[in-house]
Amino acid sequence: MIRFILADLRRLWMGSLVVVLLVALATALGVSVVLQERALRLGSARAADRFDLVIGAGGSETQLVLSSVFLQPSPLPLMSGEVLARLAADPRVDWAAPIGFGDSFSGYPIVGTSTMLAQNLSGGLTEGKIFVREGEAVIGAAVKLSLGGEIKPMHGSLEEGGETHTELVYHIAGRLRPTGTAWDRAILVPIQGVWHIHGMEAEEHSEDGEHEHEASGTDNAEHGHAHEKAGADHDGHEHHGEADPDAALDESWTAAAPGLPAILVKPKTIADAYKLRQDYRSGNTVAVFPGEVLTNLYATLGDAKQILVAVASGAQALVAASLVLVTVIHIGQRRRQIGALRAFGAPRGAIFGVVWLEFFFLLAVGIALGFALGYAAALILSGMFSQTSGITMPVGFAREDAGLAAVLLAFATILAALPAVLAYRQSPAQALRA
Repeated sequence: MIRFILADLRRLWMGSLVVVLLVALATALGVSVVLQERALRLGSARAADRFDLVIGAGGSETQLVLSSVFLQPSPLPLMSGEVLARLAADPRVDWAAPIGFGDSFSGYPIVGTSTMLAQNLSGGLTEGKIFVREGEAVIGAAVKLSLGGEIKPMHGSLEEGGETHTELVYHIAGRLRPTGTAWDRAILVPIQGVWHIHGMEAEEHSEDGEHEHEASGTDNAEHGHAHEKAGADHDGHEHHGEADPDAALDESWTAAAPGLPAILVKPKTIADAYKLRQDYRSGNTVAVFPGEVLTNLYATLGDAKQILVAVASGAQALVAASLVLVTVIHIGQRRRQIGALRAFGAPRGAIFGVVWLEFFFLLAVGIALGFALGYAAALILSGMFSQTSGITMPVGFAREDAGLAAVLLAFATILAALPAVLAYRQSPAQALRA
């Protein structure tokens, strides 16, 4: 029986190849959607796990996480530097790192921060040292620059027609270990230098120590360029300052610190994390757990996934309908062959088995090839996304994928039975006369 099936497949190799490819492409579409969606969830969740608590000015929590954790450029309102001073002095805080963004170099985002974040972000460096002067920088693992190289910050990006700053040129002092996050493509510089080249001086505070920025990010005489750096619209006037590349860093944060778009906080305990979030969710600040924000975002992505799965299922249904049509035509063309087998004494059960096994083999090969193609497609898409975002997106099969394979094979079993039943019911006399 096996030899007969193999010989039949060799004789009808072109039609068999078409069946296999149709099934493979339909299967690959569904598999790639499932694998890519899972890779996106895992990659983003692992990236967010490195940051316990993010504090920013009042506004969109989702945008705060996308900008500070995933370094997606977007206008953010500024909060008073007094918030950083309070966090630095809070006994519940292990460390608090300010971040400021808006500049770039060769497509890599430049992030102003502190030595504390540079030391704790990746667990160390692969080469060089942490910046200790205003004109030094530390690069992420995926930044294709060399130690000692020069970085000339550009306000915004080249695509946006950004302007290159001439006040300060950074020199690369070290390279961080890989983190699998967007920070692998970041250039970390002292926020002290960012403040200086943007003309952001220490703030004057009233007697009660409170100083607030408007969440709308509009201009004022003292902080116009600060809001522009956060991405807000401006009247076109630039506020440049002076910077000394050899100046030592001063990270004793005080209430006079310039405004900030976000602060990354490492609480000492889980209980401290929840207390801090509660304390900074009132007034003009918002505190979020990145993981919680991603959970809400996943709910939206879940709707998109359902749409994609529905499209993939529709494609598979169309392929199934096409295969039914091909099957009917195929059995019609083989009527004389089946009639001859029946005339030579082959029982109906044997005819059923030969036809079913042959068609099921084609479907099973198509499903297996579809899983391989879907996996390859997900790898390519994840690689492209990782190249641009820096986030490592792990592509792999999970236990539930075995259930998907079982469902497809069960469907193949039923579909293969259709031509087998047609062959089983066929009369040998009628077949030979056809």
